[in-house]
Amino acid sequence: MKFFLPIAVLVLVSLACPAAEPFAGRLFGDGFSVRLSSPNKEDANTLTLAPTGLRADNSPVTREVDGLVTRAALNDIDGDGAPELLVWLLRPGSGFYGSVVVYSTNRRKSLSEIQIAPPEPGDLAGYRGEDEFEVVQHTFVRRFPVYKEGDKKDSPTGGIRQFQYKLKKGESGWQLRLDRVVNY
Repeated sequence: MKFFLPIAVLVLVSLACPAAEPFAGRLFGDGFSVRLSSPNKEDANTLTLAPTGLRADNSPVTREVDGLVTRAALNDIDGDGAPELLVWLLRPGSGFYGSVVVYSTNRRKSLSEIQIAPPEPGDLAGYRGEDEFEVVQHTFVRRFPVYKEGDKKDSPTGGIRQFQYKLKKGESGWQLRLDRVVNY
């Protein structure tokens, strides 16, 4: 599978349970590219990123991931002209629990993982998965339906909760910090 996505792509994904087939793709940015691969094992899965064209370090990165790789994109989250790499994951089983792994291209010099700050426990009240992720106007967004007590599977009545994150420089690297929680 080969992906060609411009840097300014707006990505909205609603995760659906994929077959556990290996994932392979390549993303192209302004003067560089990243090859992605994952065996997509249900247990002890890994993701490998192999960049080319970065100015300082093109070393491959391999890390364990919690879930199956379903999609990837380049998008400039903070508007600095250098894209971030986003990789969507889906945990097998019921609930469609999703997550995202994000890497900075460090001004197109090297790859480093971006830490995502966890929400407060109370902000996850009514959460049963069905995550969607996107980048909107230099904000990383995670949203999901909210289930109230007694709601049946696939019938949430509590609206939608949205976490809005901003990309910030931290003490030991980049972080996506929770900026707002919106219910609608």
